[in-house]
Amino acid sequence: MTTLPASERIGSHIKRAERALGAAKHAALKPAGLTVPQYAALLHLSEKPGISAAALARLCGVTPPTMNTVLKNLQERDLIVRTPHEWHRNVLETRLTKHGEAVMDEADGAAVRVERALAAEFTEEERAALVGLLGRCATLLDSTRASR
Repeated sequence: MTTLPASERIGSHIKRAERALGAAKHAALKPAGLTVPQYAALLHLSEKPGISAAALARLCGVTPPTMNTVLKNLQERDLIVRTPHEWHRNVLETRLTKHGEAVMDEADGAAVRVERALAAEFTEEERAALVGLLGRCATLLDSTRASR
């Protein structure tokens, strides 16, 4: 017998919201032919051209092997190009291609509509509070994991 019902577990509510957000973005990105992880990679690459796969994996919250699969699929679709770093030949720099920029623009418009619809459900004060509360959750959970 459990000592804490599922309805009282904050993590269950966070996970439910995360799944709903993922499903909404999945549906929104489908016309652009992207998965949510592919979109996340393109988004970060558009903000940080030349970033390494390892750094991109950290930003997207996936493992390096998963990111390598995402990047391989994006490269096969000519959405990104990977070239050796000028000084560190073992490091591949990743950048969007012109085609990748166009797909990213289409996908980002759809993803932003999801984000704006979500934000519209809250007042400015509620959004700020939610962001703060989720930040506190992440900080606590990161520190709990790090102390083990």
